[in-house]
Amino acid sequence: MIHILFALIVFFSIPTHGLADPGSHAYQQELVERARQARLADEREWHLLLHYQPNLLGGVASEEDDPGFFLSPQGKDDPQAELDATIVQLFSADPVGRSKQPAQCAFIARYHWLKERLQFDPGRLVPQVCGRFDRWLAEMSPQGVSLIFPAAFLNNPASMFGHTFLRIDQKGQTEQTRLLAYTIDYAADVPPGAGIEYAYLGIFGGYKGFFSTPPYYLKVQNYRDIENRDMWEYPLNLTAAQIDRLLMHAWEMGNAYFDYFFFRENCSYHILSLLEYASPDLHLRDRFYLWTIPADTVRAIVDSPGLVGTPVYRPSRSTIIKRKRLLLTDEEKTLSNRIMNNPDMIVDVAFAALPVKRQAFVLDVASDYLRYKGENDDPEVTVYKERNRVVLTERSKLSIPSEDVEIRPYTRQPDVGHRTSRLTVGGGWRNHDTFEEASFRAVYHNLLDPEPGYTPDAQLEAFAVTVRRYNQADRVRVERATLVNIVSLSPIDNLFRAPSWRVNVGMDTVRRRSCQLCDNVVVDGGVGAAMESHVLNREVYFAFAEAEANYSKAYEERHRVGGGATVGMLTDMTDRWKLMLSWSYRRYPFGDTSDDIRWYAGSRVTLAQNWAVRVDYNHRDRDNDVAVSLQAFF
Repeated sequence: MIHILFALIVFFSIPTHGLADPGSHAYQQELVERARQARLADEREWHLLLHYQPNLLGGVASEEDDPGFFLSPQGKDDPQAELDATIVQLFSADPVGRSKQPAQCAFIARYHWLKERLQFDPGRLVPQVCGRFDRWLAEMSPQGVSLIFPAAFLNNPASMFGHTFLRIDQKGQTEQTRLLAYTIDYAADVPPGAGIEYAYLGIFGGYKGFFSTPPYYLKVQNYRDIENRDMWEYPLNLTAAQIDRLLMHAWEMGNAYFDYFFFRENCSYHILSLLEYASPDLHLRDRFYLWTIPADTVRAIVDSPGLVGTPVYRPSRSTIIKRKRLLLTDEEKTLSNRIMNNPDMIVDVAFAALPVKRQAFVLDVASDYLRYKGENDDPEVTVYKERNRVVLTERSKLSIPSEDVEIRPYTRQPDVGHRTSRLTVGGGWRNHDTFEEASFRAVYHNLLDPEPGYTPDAQLEAFAVTVRRYNQADRVRVERATLVNIVSLSPIDNLFRAPSWRVNVGMDTVRRRSCQLCDNVVVDGGVGAAMESHVLNREVYFAFAEAEANYSKAYEERHRVGGGATVGMLTDMTDRWKLMLSWSYRRYPFGDTSDDIRWYAGSRVTLAQNWAVRVDYNHRDRDNDVAVSLQAFF
């Protein structure tokens, strides 16, 4: 009897979290065999869950890079091994993954998918309580999902092409409570103070990318209020079951990281992977082989029949202020500016003479601007906050509601814009020879490209090449190549005074001395200012102070370094016709001492969303070039 009692004490003293019920091993093997017979490891949904993609050897490999995401040592490259190991691990309560939970909870989407396909016997594979997931899901309170697109922002390298993330729309959500909803975001983990190494590491996968679920108001504060980026919200027509699938897989991503690649495996690419698992009939990532541009992913989603509802526009703080200022008279603009600089001007006789409704509107505009300045990284932030407090105090005394003003976007939503890759064919004349040429640009947008859907007055082109055949010379050559060419024109006014800037790295063709067609490596950039007028339709005038370095065998010392200036005008003649004129002077005191006078005229006419005709004229140091081309965006 003593021996029996001792045996019972020992048995009940053994930790049970890692033990399976009697007969579980046989049931594990039964489930593994049934899964093999059904070829579940070959199904699209299993590959979506594990992020498998075909590799060059004819097999597959997971894009996941966190070893803790796999339950088999061979799981990254072997879907069958990972499925077998997952089934076995579902019987255990041992913590797995970075989240340190039982497999049924850490990989809850896998569990529910396998449970549905294999019809688990709950008496033989007991469901575990996943309290952390249940609380997370309850906090989300999901009823819908929206895709969010903050517009491109050239002053932040990570946001130059825009960004996409998901918002989980809550039950009973209103316009006022929408900001409290949670989001699902994917981004690189970049250490503070990252400098020049950011570009290299971001392009070549040197950072880890993680999913996170911050509240929407933090995203709005960063993108709309601080970075002044308009935002577009696209409600997605997902069923309740699809939303559950999306959230379960998003929960699993807490156990994962991916090597972050700026041009392909970026924020937008992995957001598409969540949507594909929510609705496996979607094949959104099939469009993207070498690069994934956020605006293109928005178009891919919009092009999916029945997936997207009516988009909602959320204007940036600066857009709100600019649009409201347009509704002020000249006198009211003057009063508003004075109040922004000195709220004591509210007692001014001219302000008191305004109707109460107009007084309220003037104070609203002043408060919008002071709040904007008070929430940005401005050295006088406390001054702006105090001024705004005074303005709001006076505004409250008027006791009338603010006027409901429709804020129209300066540019339309990204899905109506041209596609980001461009193919150009054309011909023309250079000096005493004629030519035909073809160009390819990988990404993204030129100042003369059709503007709808893109940030106004901004250019970002990368990885472009032009091949030209000269007829009399009977010669084919690479005429131009662009690594990156960025222009940011920021028209200044009484309130907003951001500098304009540009940078260019590439190669062009020069004619100098005895060298008629010589390769010329160019690195140049500049800082300047821009102003806007509406004499014709809309014109932007710009001026840059610039520095430039060239390398070519056309120069006596094979290089020259110098600087100069450029002035020009960019104008919308009509909605479909755009014109650009510029004049430049360069002086090169180092290397091959010389100078250049250049002028340029370019015109574009839009034929359709993805088709345009363009004419370009370049003059450079007695070298004249005229080209007419047809452009197709794809």
